[in-house]
Amino acid sequence: MKEVIKMFMYIILIVIGFILLIKGADFLVDGASGIAKRFNIPEIVIGLTIVSIGTSMPELVVSVTSALEGHSDIAIGNVVGSNLANLLLILGVCSVIKPLEFKKETKVFEIPFMIFSTIMLFFLCINGSGTEINSVTRIEGIILLAFCILFILYNFIMARKGAYFDKDNTLVEIKFNQNEDISVFKSLCGIIIGIIGLKIGGDLVVDNSVQIARLLEISEKLISLTIVAFSTSLPELITSIAATRKGDTDMAIGNIIGSQIFNILLIIGLSATMMPINYSTGYNSNILLLIVSSIILGLFPFVGKKNQMSRGNGVVFVFTYFLYLGALVLFSE
Repeated sequence: MKEVIKMFMYIILIVIGFILLIKGADFLVDGASGIAKRFNIPEIVIGLTIVSIGTSMPELVVSVTSALEGHSDIAIGNVVGSNLANLLLILGVCSVIKPLEFKKETKVFEIPFMIFSTIMLFFLCINGSGTEINSVTRIEGIILLAFCILFILYNFIMARKGAYFDKDNTLVEIKFNQNEDISVFKSLCGIIIGIIGLKIGGDLVVDNSVQIARLLEISEKLISLTIVAFSTSLPELITSIAATRKGDTDMAIGNIIGSQIFNILLIIGLSATMMPINYSTGYNSNILLLIVSSIILGLFPFVGKKNQMSRGNGVVFVFTYFLYLGALVLFSE
């Protein structure tokens, strides 16, 4: 009877977490869009930086805490599982709602950089010798953080240039609109409120999902790749869907790609810098799936309908994600 009551309380707290995530996502998208329009910054740049870091906060908290407490499986599994959910499920669902258009920078730099970051993580995890074999060391963590800083600088340089390419690869100068009556303070408050809502909501969903998993005696590896990973991806899911429904597809794409990059470079980098992370080779197949899926995403703008991720592509991605979940459950130890 006590376990049933506990389960019920966990479910109630998860529902509250979902509500905070939904409202937080709305505030974050509206605030970020307001700043983008007020300062003529491309929405994809906002998505790749402010929104991506904000929606990656649950992953950051979970992975850093897990690393410090010695739960390396959760630290790695959370990021790998979240990135798979972001790429296959969330981006897939968004493209089903509305086909996603890719800008030139996304095709030629951001997606390739995401693929590079994922491959780099894999080799950092499996390299080394002696006591450092199959681990991400502090030095390697610093390397990841250095690339993270370079990525952030790239986005701000692109914003300061005030120029971007449209889907036809034509250079578009972004001119300041003096008639754009948008309150910067209100937009910033929206971003702050949104991030706080996402953080609290994410914590409620993650913590109570883990408690339910423990009651059901699910393994730590399976928890990290499924429940924890999906729960920490909820901000990206809700934010990207909200942005897509509002027509801000650039922000939806930027949010997912930016989150993929920050999850690896910032979260694993910071976690490993604070405490070296031991890596289980049991995650090899998961990271390889992530690499292959990222490469396929990079091919979408060049095959089929040019510069677009179609609804059909989205259906394939979503179907692949559910096949992946089924395989995890069937072949879990």
